[in-house]
Amino acid sequence: MGIFSRFLPKRKPVEIKNNVPKEKEEIRKTFGVYCHSHHNTSGSKLCPKCTALLTTVMTKISRCPYGITKPICERCDRPCFGTKQTKEFRSIMQSTQKKMFLRHPMLAFKHKMKSWGVDYAKHEQEKKQAAKAKARSKK
Repeated sequence: MGIFSRFLPKRKPVEIKNNVPKEKEEIRKTFGVYCHSHHNTSGSKLCPKCTALLTTVMTKISRCPYGITKPICERCDRPCFGTKQTKEFRSIMQSTQKKMFLRHPMLAFKHKMKSWGVDYAKHEQEKKQAAKAKARSKK
């Protein structure tokens, strides 16, 4: 403790935000855009195949091992669903990326920013691990 510590403002603890509801909404809208363009549905209804996959995705997101601190599903190291469903989910998310920028521009932009944030965090983590390994090898 320094001499001026009592005069300085105290640090606030970092707030952990629950991003799961926002991510669920993003995924729901993405599935809507995908199903409307690929399966010719209209309104808020989805085809049975998309509905089944969306239900599975929503259930698995609720049970995510990361909890509320989870990264976006697109960049997750440990996908919650099976291999086939993961491939379908990622293909849907990738194929509708451009259409989302047209239909929901702010939502798509925020999602892209989160994606870049996850990439940056992974890059920094790898950099720290490489520096630690280099320091160990010098000893």
